[in-house]
Amino acid sequence: MDGILEKAAVRRFIDAAHSLGIDGEIKILSDSARTAIDAANSLGIEVGQIASSLIFKLPSGNPLLIITSGRHKIDTDLVAHNLKIEKLDRVDADYVKEKSGYSIGGVSPLGWISKPEIILIDEALNDYEVVWAASGHPHAVYPTSFSELLECTGAKPMVVGD
Repeated sequence: MDGILEKAAVRRFIDAAHSLGIDGEIKILSDSARTAIDAANSLGIEVGQIASSLIFKLPSGNPLLIITSGRHKIDTDLVAHNLKIEKLDRVDADYVKEKSGYSIGGVSPLGWISKPEIILIDEALNDYEVVWAASGHPHAVYPTSFSELLECTGAKPMVVGD
């Protein structure tokens, strides 16, 4: 676990967080937080408190970031309908790294190397006072809130799953 805070992706998250006035201290998990269940178990919290950053490709080819609660899956048909587009395209690890600068499992909603065209935030995250999001590495997370994520990302609130 040594050296995680010095990794370039984590440093980019830290710089972005500080520039936005976010003070949540990064917690280094002994187990990977690659899945919402893993992260919730490591933190001893409800899986719904995990704010997962999932990426899809829009018809334009640009990324769509959905910050979703770990308590459910994204309904891609519902989201596409709400965005008035035909469908959301799934992406691979290379696309995620190229657009966000982060590896899958450590994708933060902050500090992207190229801003997503659209950012959505799952309204279900508003059910919790504190939620936890990745901070650039699969073992690194930070505490935040629905309102802080909304403010610092400019995300549009939406029901994204059930």
